[in-house]
Amino acid sequence: MEINMRKMEEATNKSDDYIVCYAPTMITTNGVWQGDNPLDYSLPLFILQLTLVVIATRLFVFILKPFRQPRVIAEVLGGLILGPSVLGQNETFANAVFPLRSVMVIETMANIGLLYFLFLVGVEMDITVMRSVGRKAVASAVAGMILPFLVGVAFSYLLAKKTDTHINQGTYILFLGVALSVTAFPVLARILAELKLVNTELGKLALSAALINDVCAWVLLALAIALAENNAASLASLWVLLSGAAFVAFCIFAVRPAVEWLIRKTPEGETFSEFYISLILAGVMVSGFITDAIGTHSVFGAFVFGLVIPNGPLSFTLVEKLEDFVSGLLLPLFFAISGLKTNLALINGSYTWAILILVIFLACIGKILGTLLIAMLYQMPIREGAALGLLMNTKGLVEMVVLNVGKDQKVFNEESFAVMVVITVIMTAIIVPAISIIYRPSRSSIYYKRRTIEISKSDTEFRLLVCIHTPRNVPTMINLLEASNPSKNSPICAYVLHLVELSGRTSAMLIVHNTAKQDLPALNRTEAQSDHIIKAFENYEQHASFIAVQPLTAISPYSTMHEDICNLAADKRVSLIIVPFHKQQTVDGGMEATNMAYRAINQNVLANSPCSVGILVDRGLSGSNRLAGNQVSHHVAVLFFGGPDDREALCYGWRMMEHPRISLTIMRFLPGEQAEPSCPQQDSKNVDGQRMLTVQTDRDIQKKLDEKLIQEFRMSYGSDDAVDYVEKVVNNGEETVAAIRSMDDVHDLFVVGRGQGMISPLTAGLTDWSECPEMGAIGDLLASSDFAATASVLVVQQYVGQVYAGTETPNGDDYIDFSHCSTSPAPKVYS
Repeated sequence: MEINMRKMEEATNKSDDYIVCYAPTMITTNGVWQGDNPLDYSLPLFILQLTLVVIATRLFVFILKPFRQPRVIAEVLGGLILGPSVLGQNETFANAVFPLRSVMVIETMANIGLLYFLFLVGVEMDITVMRSVGRKAVASAVAGMILPFLVGVAFSYLLAKKTDTHINQGTYILFLGVALSVTAFPVLARILAELKLVNTELGKLALSAALINDVCAWVLLALAIALAENNAASLASLWVLLSGAAFVAFCIFAVRPAVEWLIRKTPEGETFSEFYISLILAGVMVSGFITDAIGTHSVFGAFVFGLVIPNGPLSFTLVEKLEDFVSGLLLPLFFAISGLKTNLALINGSYTWAILILVIFLACIGKILGTLLIAMLYQMPIREGAALGLLMNTKGLVEMVVLNVGKDQKVFNEESFAVMVVITVIMTAIIVPAISIIYRPSRSSIYYKRRTIEISKSDTEFRLLVCIHTPRNVPTMINLLEASNPSKNSPICAYVLHLVELSGRTSAMLIVHNTAKQDLPALNRTEAQSDHIIKAFENYEQHASFIAVQPLTAISPYSTMHEDICNLAADKRVSLIIVPFHKQQTVDGGMEATNMAYRAINQNVLANSPCSVGILVDRGLSGSNRLAGNQVSHHVAVLFFGGPDDREALCYGWRMMEHPRISLTIMRFLPGEQAEPSCPQQDSKNVDGQRMLTVQTDRDIQKKLDEKLIQEFRMSYGSDDAVDYVEKVVNNGEETVAAIRSMDDVHDLFVVGRGQGMISPLTAGLTDWSECPEMGAIGDLLASSDFAATASVLVVQQYVGQVYAGTETPNGDDYIDFSHCSTSPAPKVYS
């Protein structure tokens, strides 16, 4: 039987009509010890094929990551490598790993993965968003489709002689037009996040236009499939379209109410039963069967079935149960199949290559020209219009579905299919480098004066940027904002930034487009979490006075998340960034790390921030001690050793002290006779190729600035009962630790300076066993599990970057800020 199968395969390789026979009992092997070859059996062969596809795609994902290329390109390239273009040219490899008898199994599994992926796309997509899309987005989407569609029309005539004669020209034009004119929304969202354009006006416009484009593409695809399968009988095509419309109506008026009834039967807060989930997953299969039976592709039924699932807890559950498995394992199989069907060797001859290059150029130019016309109409900058046109050239899943269906229906022959796959890959691959060249939003030129609390005047608006990872950070941050004393003379403007990791999941990206929704259910758990955070701060704003809260969401890889934080801080001209510590308190009072990526973010923010930074260690500033309720007074302690960071901490405590419900303790540490000061000198450096003058400082200058601030503070509030000023004389680090431990345990919050590498005899030896050097010697001590205290800690670093002549002190005197004695870069005065 095996010999006959091999002969049959060899014979079919020489023919255009494939007839593959296999024994129904050859599913699983009896084992190599029984003399069986596992590759002669369907299941072990499929497992090997799936393993190779996953390895190949992940390898290209790793290779293309530095180039910020979308994942779809890596998946198609993985298939190309395994297919007849590269490894498939070896007949031994092709016959052993991808024999013809395995085509039916692997394509069936790939289409099942595609079926459930498009169901998830429908679940996550919110059609109601299209109601709020502006005219500019609609015009951009329409203009971006018309010209590329016309290019497809011209291209269809150029290759008409290579097309099967049983397909009419109209069907061919429709398939080509859809493939060239569509924009992939999920792929575009990831590209915008990689380029840091998600929260820009250009990014929002591109996402809105892409969403409209995507919906239009699915309608055109359903029409193209109906015409392709029934092109010989126009009456049959009409029946297909009518049946498709009836199926959509049935899903809207029958399926959706039934699903809503299932949701109502499940009490709020409880998980959905396994029966309900299984019923819906079976409904995906039934929908695919119905649409396939009526003459439309099965993916159309799955997509429509997903659209009628209401957004909410049920959609969260479905996405979490399916997405990682489907998009991580089965969907790459579909893209790899596209690569396996592509034989680049068929693209030969100067005529074909010339057509390929011409189509890529004309399709890109068509999108760009269309959006440029809209840009001129709405008075957008020409560069933004060109960038929008390039972004609208993003290709992805819809194009590959169109091409695969077209090949199955013999709309495309082998050569046309290969040409279109190459066009899709190249058009998507050139977007990131092209955008990086022609569109660079200027951020480095933003300079502002009040970058620190010390420089900010007490009678002006105080701007903060508060970063949030999870809802657990919310109560503490709200109490800290209230403790910052918003008042009529000095109101607070707080920008609340929810930090979301950029993953490959579509559900994590759709939050980008829907953050502006009002009174609409969240699309996924990530957006639900963001909505919870936003509502908490908005509720605080409504019940507080003299504070304005502006919630924002940043979706970015952890490795570059600090760029979003620092760019937003510069754009909004804030004086202080507050980020959560990467550890949280456990039940037994210890500290455990939640996510080590948070620590890297904090370190990068400290190194690149355009203003002062505070790292907040939460140990119960929230909960029963809720300050916003004006029920419990808070006791704040500022530990002052000297230097810019400690002066910044004192200025922040100074601001807090003006709150009627806060008691402030200032503990100043002074060196004893046995302490020997030490201050290393700094050298001049060149930064960014520019010549600069590094102004050397000494201990006396820093001490003079410290004394001046302390005297101003004592003169202003020396007689205030809510303020305690204590001086401690210590000689070394051991005495410093003992003095801190001897403080009363009534304090709720310690505010300390980071130190920025200052060498002081008062903290000597404390950094030898430091767990988190970025917190500074004292901050690391207070944040450690060994420190038996329940007080929260705020570690402050003052901005000491670019300080220019003409900057004012708190008293209004012009000065050039001198560098403190540290290992960090000194302030620069540019000539």
